[in-house]
Amino acid sequence: MKTQWATQVVSWEYSSAATPNLKDIPIQPFPASLHEQGQTRVIALDLSQELETPYLATTPNLLANYIRIQKDEQIKTAVSATSEVFFVLRGSGRTETDEGTLTWQKGDAFTLACNQGVTHFADEDTAFFWAHDAPLLQYLGVSPTTAKFKPAFYSQKYMMDEVERIREIAMRENRNRVGIILGNVAHQKNKSMTHTLWSLFNLLPKGAVQKPHRHQSVAIDLAVFAAENTYTLIGKEVDEQGEVMNPVKAVWESNTIFVTPPGWWHSHHNESNENAYVFPVQDAGLHSYMRTLDIQFVR
Repeated sequence: MKTQWATQVVSWEYSSAATPNLKDIPIQPFPASLHEQGQTRVIALDLSQELETPYLATTPNLLANYIRIQKDEQIKTAVSATSEVFFVLRGSGRTETDEGTLTWQKGDAFTLACNQGVTHFADEDTAFFWAHDAPLLQYLGVSPTTAKFKPAFYSQKYMMDEVERIREIAMRENRNRVGIILGNVAHQKNKSMTHTLWSLFNLLPKGAVQKPHRHQSVAIDLAVFAAENTYTLIGKEVDEQGEVMNPVKAVWESNTIFVTPPGWWHSHHNESNENAYVFPVQDAGLHSYMRTLDIQFVR
């Protein structure tokens, strides 16, 4: 048996192999046109080829999707995941779950723990943003067994009211963001939406610039609403003035998504005359628990 097990052994010289040569996570946009027409379906925002994974993934730990549901139709979503978050891009309807029936409308969000699947019913043409941590479980080779939180519902009104409540203070003190971290009572210590997922509902006021920051979690950024000339600048370094160097420009368009790689500096810019909102989903709940998030702000 020792001889057989020895065939699996490989080793590397430490200094040359301490940082594995993995492919970079791309700055990738996913346009709203993907969910604006066609049949009722789930549209995976898949970067598995870039990530070199044998399963669908948008980031190493998360998969993002658009869900399109035509009026008066329904669709079931079922995934082996510990955490799911849904954001209603447009439309209204209800979702039937083991925990009961939830009604929703444009701008609402909700989370689910491990379940046997749920069914969504649309009263009008509807689209969701749906993200979950199935890629993490597939990488680990495990299945969820225990719900680590109870479902939560974040209405559009709740999120907008909370942002307005803190807006004046945040802008007066020139804070890096004008937003609220969405939480669950089960994960107050980590200050996260679930034990793996983290999300922020962030206001980017008209004419404002939110200075660069970075973190080690990958961000799946949903532009909830944005007028023209609203964008994010993303780059690996900042200069002495705290500006992103050699940036890639990710344009915000309503109901679209773009991916921000881990460790890259990014600043938000709104050169329009309308307020903009973004809803990033990250695996920062997991990073916070591991003490590896390493969030940094330009001074």
